[in-house]
Amino acid sequence: MPSVDERDSLGADAADGTDDGGPGDRAGGRGDSQESPRRKKSGLGKLLATYGWRVYAIPVLLVVTALVVVDTTQSGSGEPNSGGAASGSQSADPGGPGGVSEIPAKAQDLDIPTAELPDGPDYTKRGQGTWHIVPGSSDLAGDRGQEYSYAVDVEDGIDPSSFAGEDSFASTVEGVLSDTERGWVSTGEVKLRRVDASGPEADFHVSLTTPETAKEICGDAIPYPVSCYRSDMDRVVINLARWVRGAKAFSADLTGYRYYAVNHEVGHAFGNGHVGCEREGGAAPVMMQQTFGVSNDYVAKLNDTEGGDYGTVPADGKTCRPNAYPNPQAQ
Repeated sequence: MPSVDERDSLGADAADGTDDGGPGDRAGGRGDSQESPRRKKSGLGKLLATYGWRVYAIPVLLVVTALVVVDTTQSGSGEPNSGGAASGSQSADPGGPGGVSEIPAKAQDLDIPTAELPDGPDYTKRGQGTWHIVPGSSDLAGDRGQEYSYAVDVEDGIDPSSFAGEDSFASTVEGVLSDTERGWVSTGEVKLRRVDASGPEADFHVSLTTPETAKEICGDAIPYPVSCYRSDMDRVVINLARWVRGAKAFSADLTGYRYYAVNHEVGHAFGNGHVGCEREGGAAPVMMQQTFGVSNDYVAKLNDTEGGDYGTVPADGKTCRPNAYPNPQAQ
């Protein structure tokens, strides 16, 4: 189909006198009052006379346009995790706020000791794949920046004894996101309010999710339990396995890891991508993939895989200290 500019030029040509005048008009513009007899033109003839070669060009342009549309609609990645971001894994699509997809396309053969799930209590492996919103709301935290509302969800079918129950989970999430000294609201870039099913509608959901359901949402190419953010679902997925057992980089500090997991994944909802350790021995940035370690060499090994977020973190030997907060200087 012709572009807007092409359509405009066609109209301009017709207005400039390309319509078929009589022989007197063509012969020097004499304007004789007596016209020579003319054979009545068919509809196609009139079109040809008016637009000339453009009549043949339009169908060709239509066909080309159709082919381009078909090719565009079929050229997507088709990956189940498109539009999401997984804690500590790869970032394949950094375009747009929160549109970070961190799981590589194919299963990866990786051996990263600090990425292994620590030993610990049992947990529900698979839930029902649906969530319910935990009742509860909060006042607005923060006084500057863009305002977001969030709800706290728990997947149906989880044994509450493995994580101290949904009220405990919701209270932890709300406390982390309401931290005006060390949390995201302390940056002055966002304001946050918890909502529930009574309204208003949440901008995103922070959802405790079983490992098998998390694989379906976040992808399973990485051989370690991951959390993620899916922008197309407006959902922050917190992996139950990690919530119960934590990560080796945080050692026995399970509470610190939980705070980190919430802040890291919600950070993706705000459009933040991954970064590496910036200073040897310093506090790890909250957007570092600390679930898999606080060494740039380990994180780079994860990212520099097929379909991964290649080059995001340099393998420069730097190692940081685990950190759960966007603003650790306030600690």
